[in-house]
Amino acid sequence: MSDPGMHVLVVHNRYNSAQPSGENNVVDQEVALLRAAGHRVELFERRSDDIAARSLPGKAALPLLVPWNPAVRKELAARLRASRPDVVHVHNVFPLLSPAVLAACADAGVPAVATLHNYTQVCPPGTLQRDGRPCAECVGTTVPLPAVRHGCYRGSRLATVPLAVSLTANRRRWWTGVDRFFCISAAQRDVLVRSGMPAERLAVKHNFVPEPDVRRTGPGEHLLYLGRLAEAKGVRLLMAAWDQLAADGGVDVPLVLAGAGPLEGEVAAWAAGRDDVRYAGLYDPAECRRALARSVAVVAPSTWLEAFGLVVVEAMAAGVPAVAAGHGAFAELVEDGVTGLLHRPGETASLASCLRRITAGPDRNREMGRAARRRYEQGFSPEVGLERLVEGYRAAIAGRTGIVGGSS
Repeated sequence: MSDPGMHVLVVHNRYNSAQPSGENNVVDQEVALLRAAGHRVELFERRSDDIAARSLPGKAALPLLVPWNPAVRKELAARLRASRPDVVHVHNVFPLLSPAVLAACADAGVPAVATLHNYTQVCPPGTLQRDGRPCAECVGTTVPLPAVRHGCYRGSRLATVPLAVSLTANRRRWWTGVDRFFCISAAQRDVLVRSGMPAERLAVKHNFVPEPDVRRTGPGEHLLYLGRLAEAKGVRLLMAAWDQLAADGGVDVPLVLAGAGPLEGEVAAWAAGRDDVRYAGLYDPAECRRALARSVAVVAPSTWLEAFGLVVVEAMAAGVPAVAAGHGAFAELVEDGVTGLLHRPGETASLASCLRRITAGPDRNREMGRAARRRYEQGFSPEVGLERLVEGYRAAIAGRTGIVGGSS
C-alpha cells in the first residue's frame, strides 16, 4: 500500500464538455483515487468551455498562446512556491495552459510527471492518422511540416500551425522538464521511444477503471459502440460492416451506438427506421455503465492507433468482452479469442466476421466475459492504478532529489 500524505498538484486543460472526453474522466478518477487514499490533491485547471466567453480580440490571440502562455507560467509558479507540493502531475495543456507549465515547475523547483494521453509529442493533432489511415510522417522530424501541409488539425493548415510551432519550440523543454512520463500503453511507449524520446523517463502506466456498480449477469441484449462519433474511431467502418452483416441475414441482437461527434447526423440518418440499429445519443455516466452491463460485447473498431482504449477496459470491468481493431493499444488490452476478438484494422469483412462470431456462441461469450473480468482485476483495478501512480510520483521525486523512496 502507498503511504498517505503525499501532496500533488494536478495540471489539466479540460476538454469541451459538449463532447465526451475519456481524458477528463481519467483525470477526475485519479484525483478521487488519490484523495480517497489520504493524499492531498489540488487542481490547477483551465476549461476549453470558457473560450466561448472570451472577447473577439481574446479569441484572435489564442493561437499565439498555444506554444507559450507567459501569464500561466507566472501564476502557476507563484502557486507552487506558496503551496510547495511534492510533485506536479501534468495532463493536457492545450490550448489555454501551454508548456509554460513546465517552466513554472522549474522556476519553483518542483518535480513534474506527465501523462501522455495521445501522441502530441510527435504528431501535432496527436492522432498519428491522416485521411482515415495511420500516418507517421512527422514522427522523428525536427519540424512537423507535413502536418501543416496537410492541415492535420481540424482539416486546417492555419489551425495546425500553432500546434506545429509548439511541438517544435517545446520539444526539448518537454524532454528535459518532465521527470517521469506515464505512457498509457506499451504500444504508445514503443512509438515514442522510436521517435527519440528519452526511454528511461517513459514508464507504462495503464489507466485504471473504477469498480462498476453494475456488471453483466446474463448473455447481453445488444452490441454496443460507446464513444466519439468520428472517422478515426471507425464509425463508418462499423456501419459498413453492419450493413454487410444485415445483407447476410444479420445477427440476433441489435447494434446500439451511443455518443456524439462530427458524424452524429450521419449515424442518426443511417439508424433511422431500422430495427437492427439504435442511435442512443450521448449517455450520461450512469447510462454508460448500464448499457455496458447489458452488452453482448463492446465494439471498438478505431482506424487510428489508440494510445489506450478506455471503453474496452470499462467493458472488462463489467465482465463484457470486446471486438476491437488489432493494432495500437487494443492488441495488448484484448487477448484475441480469450477476452474478446481482434479484427484486421480497417477491414470491413474482418470486423463483420468478428461481430458474427462474438454473438454466435453464448457459452463462449460468457467465458470471454469472465476472462475479461479477471484481466481487469489483475491490471486495471483502482488498487493497481493507485500503486502505479504513486510509484511514478516517487520515482520523479527521487530522481530530482537523489533520494530513493520506499516501495509502494
